[in-house]
Amino acid sequence: MNFIIISPNFPENYRFFCDRLSRNGVNVLGIGDSPYDGLSDMLKSSLTEYYKVSTLEDYDQVYRAVAFFAHKYGKPDWLESNNEYWLRQDAALRRDFHITTGVMPEQLASWQSKSAMKPVYREAGIPTAREHLVTDIDAAMAFIDDIGGYPVFAKPNTGVGASDTFKIENHDDLVDFFENKPDAQYIMEEFVFGDIYSYDAICDSAGNVLFESSFMCPNVAETVNEDQEMMYYVLPEVPAQLKDYGRRAVKAFHVTSRFIHFEFFRLRKAKKGLGAADDFVGLEVNMRPAGGYTPDLINIAHSIDVYQLWADMVTTDSRVLPESGFDQYCVFVGRKDSHSHSVSDQDIIDRYGQMLIMHGRMPDAFSGAMGNQMYVANFDDFADLMEFAGYILEGDVPDFVTHYASIIGA
Repeated sequence: MNFIIISPNFPENYRFFCDRLSRNGVNVLGIGDSPYDGLSDMLKSSLTEYYKVSTLEDYDQVYRAVAFFAHKYGKPDWLESNNEYWLRQDAALRRDFHITTGVMPEQLASWQSKSAMKPVYREAGIPTAREHLVTDIDAAMAFIDDIGGYPVFAKPNTGVGASDTFKIENHDDLVDFFENKPDAQYIMEEFVFGDIYSYDAICDSAGNVLFESSFMCPNVAETVNEDQEMMYYVLPEVPAQLKDYGRRAVKAFHVTSRFIHFEFFRLRKAKKGLGAADDFVGLEVNMRPAGGYTPDLINIAHSIDVYQLWADMVTTDSRVLPESGFDQYCVFVGRKDSHSHSVSDQDIIDRYGQMLIMHGRMPDAFSGAMGNQMYVANFDDFADLMEFAGYILEGDVPDFVTHYASIIGA
């Protein structure tokens, strides 16, 4: 099997996808814009060959790299980046080289357009916030009146990450939004007072879920825009309604042969048209693994190897690894250099050193959302998790954490 992987070295932990494919006997052919000598030893040993381009943004260069591999090794069986930024380019390359194991360009509309996601959720019986495709301020005011008033949330209709998003709480904010918004198509949604839960899954070629997990996190847009420090954690099990909605969404969006990351709200209080308190509401879909080191946190929480699960899906279209039967909370706490801390890094190591599974500096590309210094540990008891996070964040534990504790009685 010939598997072409785009940008195999970024994010840094994606080398594990390559390693597991290689272990499964796959020819792993990498295309990237980093020098070969800068690749990790694990990645070098996993790749059958690496083709450097000056930039992955140039389709012609990447096309020629794929053509080179096709000529040398035979027709590619797979092409993937596992990166939403390259989703459209991946699809175009599959079309041009007749690679049938992944999504094609014509299928991407409901995957990348936030407004196009809404009807798919609703057809699957999953409630989702009402929306308005932004045109002018008068239409926006009419939408706000129709949903019962402020606040509303505005974000790019397509795009990755939490940048260029706006919480609009009054008319002055609305005017400011229209005067300063970037030159891009925006969607405006009714504001949902709830906590964010993920649904992360690996699916086979028929859209069957081979593995699923969930984590709780803050609103990343607020974390970035308000320069907050980060905390999130993987749950030992997926809540029942979220599992049902996640599996429905996988089918509704025609997800096959992918590692995906969907996001849902869990309502803090009942909201007309959306559900009762603690019900789940569809937020958005991301057709790639969760960002940062989240796949590693999922591994820690469930004593599993999602990189191997994914590689087995690629090579066998099935799940090979059994359930571990050992599920815990795994928590990530990230601190920012821009914040002052009376508890030092050494204080944290002295107190929790034996418990720290991951500890160190975050890549600069992730630091705006995730922080500069990370601490990862796992716990059976949620109260112990809260004590750990509370010490590192010096009592500034996010509200969603204490609310979850009240739900489970911790």
